[in-house]
Amino acid sequence: MKLLFLVSSLFAIALLAAQPSLAQNAFTLDQVKFGPAPPFLPAGAQLAVLEGDPMAATGDYTVRLKMPDGYKIAPHTHPARENVSVLSGTIKVGMGDQFDASKMMSFGAGSFAYMDPSMHHYAAASGETVIQIHGMSPLKINYINPADDPSMKK
Repeated sequence: MKLLFLVSSLFAIALLAAQPSLAQNAFTLDQVKFGPAPPFLPAGAQLAVLEGDPMAATGDYTVRLKMPDGYKIAPHTHPARENVSVLSGTIKVGMGDQFDASKMMSFGAGSFAYMDPSMHHYAAASGETVIQIHGMSPLKINYINPADDPSMKK
């Protein structure tokens, strides 16, 4: 009987060890790892991918964007709805094709907004700011003025 239990236990352990590791689906704050933001964002921000592949052709994604004080994103749109929650700091958002700080609204921690694909908007961080963005891939920025796209600058 002990031998049967031992063999069964070893078999169960071998099966568990052979299973592919699953993607992490829950994070404590210290487990969120930030790295460089994609080249279509201005230098200085950091990005953490929590779910999915934001650069894939399709699928859900959740990311966090950490921006330093004064960080600005020029007027742009997205190919799909962008859902934004402010986790810390303040993000200022304006609507239109020209960056105009006098027309921006401030959204502090706990705020939420969504931007449909047709909404021309721009943003700036007031204080170090962390936002969480979720939506359908791909996460992409279409700058109203192509000259504002940092990935096109050499």
